[in-house]
Amino acid sequence: MTQPSAQQIRSAVRLALDEDLSSGDVTTAALFPRPLAARGTVVAHHPMTVAGIAVAKQVFAHVDPALAIVRTVRDGARVQTDAPVLIVQGDARSLLKAERVALNFLQRLSGIATLTDRFCNAVSGYPARILDTRKTTPGLRALEKWAVSLGGGVNHRRSLGDGILIKDNHLALLRNRAGIAEACRLARTRRPRGSAVIVEVQSLDQVREALDGKADIILLDNMTPALVRKATALVKGLALIEVSGGITLRNVRAMAAAGADRISVGALTHSAPAANLSMDIAAAPDASRRSHKRGR
Repeated sequence: MTQPSAQQIRSAVRLALDEDLSSGDVTTAALFPRPLAARGTVVAHHPMTVAGIAVAKQVFAHVDPALAIVRTVRDGARVQTDAPVLIVQGDARSLLKAERVALNFLQRLSGIATLTDRFCNAVSGYPARILDTRKTTPGLRALEKWAVSLGGGVNHRRSLGDGILIKDNHLALLRNRAGIAEACRLARTRRPRGSAVIVEVQSLDQVREALDGKADIILLDNMTPALVRKATALVKGLALIEVSGGITLRNVRAMAAAGADRISVGALTHSAPAANLSMDIAAAPDASRRSHKRGR
């Protein structure tokens, strides 16, 4: 996935700043009635894949267009402990106002990118690709899926209009009129041009039904690696095999080894731990000298 559009980033940034600054920053206003030149440095506290630099830069620009970005790493960069990832300078009051929102975006998105990178590394050597899902934070899907791609993952469906995925609830509603094979046939005749038909199955018998319906991708839901291997042998390349449900760093390699072409992992976006970054703000050296001279 390419970087979210400028409009998507601005919308997310405006909403986040409205949450934090709708009543101003009373602490900063009470302590610093006049401008104070300062520099802020965002630092990584463990190895990570950085995501969200483009968003953080927009946070600072929205709070104060006069703030200057001195240096950043690129989005998708892998950094080590204590690495500076972003340096910005200008009025300390503006840095203090932007600090938390910028860090919230960086910590959330870098956490997703870092976890995705770990999953991709776990299946290294196998052709299986790591996919995300629609289990994203409402309003932040474009940003979170971008973070997945920065970590090496593949974006699955971005919306309900992006491909056909027949799941258990669809099948439950159709059960009196059609089974899996017929559901696949209905979807193939009515699908948008170029859309693959994906169907979720939970047993080997349902795999056979999906093959009968000529599904393009068969999604094996909550199956063990042993069952995935049997399903792969049954499919014999007539459809792509996707596995999903209960995928962790402990079992993902076994799923890849069992023959999965695609492994979708909801945890990439719904359970990624936030990356640990902080922002250190210090008065600029020349500002300290001016303050010292005034005090003499």
